[in-house]
Amino acid sequence: MADAANKPSSDNNNEDASKKAGTRVFKKSSPNGKLTTYLGKRDFVDHIDHIDPVDGVVLVDPEYIGDKKVYVHVLAAFRYGREDLDVLGLTFRKDLFLSTLQIYPPLPENERPLTKLQERLIKKLGDNAHPFYFELPVGSPSSVTLQPAPGDTGKPCGVDYELKTYVGDSPDDKAHKRDTIRLAIRKITYAPDENVPQPTAEITKEFMMSSYPLHLECTLDKGLYYHGEPIKVNVSIANRSSKTVKKIRLDGFPLNPGATLNKIFTLVPLLEDNRDKRGLALDGKLKHEDTNLASSTIFDPGVSKENLGIVVQYKVKVRLLVALGSDVALELPFTLTHPKPIEPEDPIIPLPETNPPPAAVPDTEPAETKNSDAPIDNNLIMFDTSGTGALLADQDDDFIIEEFVRMRLKDHNKNDSSEA
Repeated sequence: MADAANKPSSDNNNEDASKKAGTRVFKKSSPNGKLTTYLGKRDFVDHIDHIDPVDGVVLVDPEYIGDKKVYVHVLAAFRYGREDLDVLGLTFRKDLFLSTLQIYPPLPENERPLTKLQERLIKKLGDNAHPFYFELPVGSPSSVTLQPAPGDTGKPCGVDYELKTYVGDSPDDKAHKRDTIRLAIRKITYAPDENVPQPTAEITKEFMMSSYPLHLECTLDKGLYYHGEPIKVNVSIANRSSKTVKKIRLDGFPLNPGATLNKIFTLVPLLEDNRDKRGLALDGKLKHEDTNLASSTIFDPGVSKENLGIVVQYKVKVRLLVALGSDVALELPFTLTHPKPIEPEDPIIPLPETNPPPAAVPDTEPAETKNSDAPIDNNLIMFDTSGTGALLADQDDDFIIEEFVRMRLKDHNKNDSSEA
């Protein structure tokens, strides 16, 4: 019995480990180690009326930089041709957005209030950490990758974002690889807040030498679906013509003259079933991370489609093959996207008391349980969804640093050493 009492339980160990969790931050250094970029997240959400800002800090070695400058830029580019075809000065790419910021030496016109994450990083890293902050304009393109063929090499076609840190005398200087950091980031879109109408369509087809028409009506169960969610298509056919419907594209059997059909078909669009299809639109893919079919492009009607690079739209097409090659078809557009994460409510923080505090009372509570119920600071990038690892800005900073080059998909070979 004594041994059992003295033996620490695994539950307690797990609880202690969760309490030690901190704010997860992504980090990548230049090849020579003189620059290091810290970033709170890699995915930035488009809320239609605004986009999450790209903010972080860069740790600089002043002795190495000397009288040169350090710049950070965010570039969104649309590549519409293979990288190995870039010859004779011709490149099959178009820059859609570029913003450059000098962070060292800092310029007075670039000063702005620090975010909570920047405050904590600078407090931990010291005076050689310099902040950067970018606001992507409304209507910026979303990250989309076109699935390459098995033998294709180089960067795939699509729209990608890059956060680049480099040293130079001016923003237009050609950066040297030894003191350059390139980070792949993504701009993503979640489900819109407004209701999407239920798609429905119908068509009546008349044939020669037939007294009555063929009527086709199709309806989806809703207008917005999440990735992996089944799509139910209600197909209703009234064939009063003298023609025979030989095949329905979603099914295969004849529908004789004078017959009717009411049937619900279920479709589940998944990347797993289409990995061999070249040119399929995928959500922007980061190295060593799996992805899914591209989400529908959601944008304000006033935004020019030319600035979006790739516009992704989905539709269900129902096609009836009738005798003598007379086809009847309908299209039902729908939205495919990710569910919007549930945002935690802002914690209620009591105001400080104006009366003098009472006399100090000895604190007998264990140190590790004092902040167990501390509210989560929503301005911080918290990856611990249980909330047990949340830290307030005024607490001792505890970061979990994730090296960019170590980001790996679980299903990939762990011995793969290429950079993210």
